[in-house]
Parts: sequence; structure tokens; C-alpha cells
Amino acid sequence: MPGPTMTQYWLMKSEPDEASIDDLARAPGKRLPWTGVRNYQARNFMRDRMRVGDGVLFYHSSCAEPGVAGLAEVCRAAYPDETQFDRKSKYFDPRATREAPRWVHVDVKLVEKTRLLALRELRARPELAGMIVLRPGNRLSITPVQPQEWRAVLALLRARAEA
Repeated sequence: MPGPTMTQYWLMKSEPDEASIDDLARAPGKRLPWTGVRNYQARNFMRDRMRVGDGVLFYHSSCAEPGVAGLAEVCRAAYPDETQFDRKSKYFDPRATREAPRWVHVDVKLVEKTRLLALRELRARPELAGMIVLRPGNRLSITPVQPQEWRAVLALLRARAEA
């Protein structure tokens, strides 16, 4: 695992009708809390491994054309997700208490809205074959991205933008 000063990279999935890259761009300070994660492995990534300054591929999922819609960065370390305490929220967890919260989230801030780098484009690139998001059956909303994968995605975004 990288030391505290090394940047790590993540792919964070969001359904655009929940929180889109445009929502992030319009948010105060261009930052949003990444609420509603209810998977222990994804929670543990946020709680134990994410650090302020880590890079994020903001990925639109469960939509007509899934893919990377922009770049963000972690701007606040993990803290309790308030939706777990809200009885009106679909993310309410009756077993969570303020003394022992079960769910956390981080805040992300916009770095850049990009063209949509579609899932089919990601799948077509041999250098990205190892990305967790491309593995059959992967449903995690947050996955680590290797530095070489991060650089390859940035190169694809730049190449198309310059063409």
C-alpha cells in the first residue's frame, strides 16, 4: 500500500440520476459527499485507504451509456454518512447509531468534466484489461485503479480531446 504522501487512484460509480458529473459541477464549491455506499468493501476503501488528494475517475453507471464522465479528487477524509440515521432516507440503517456508525463517506471535488469515455471504449483497450470495473460480475461502486490504468485513461481522454 502506498505511503501517506503517495496519491492513490479510484473509480467511483454513481448513477447519474443520483449524482452526476453535472451535479458535482453545480454543487457549492464543486464538491459533494459520496453518500449511500452500503457495501462493506467499498466502505472499507473509503474508511481505511482513501486520502485527501487521491484521484477519482467519476463513473456514470446504470444508465444508457456507462463510462468515465469526469475527474475528481478526494477532498475530505472519511466521516459518518448521515443518511444512515435518517429514517426517511433509502439508505437508513436501523442498526447504525451515532456512537457506533456503520457507514462512512468521503467528499469529492470536481477536477474536470470530460467527454464520456464509454465502457465499450475501456473494454477495447488492452492496457486497461486488468481494471476491476471491467471484470465480469464486478458490482462494487468503488474500486482501486492502478497508476498505469489512471495514466492510460488520462491519455485516452487527452487524445480524443486533441483530435
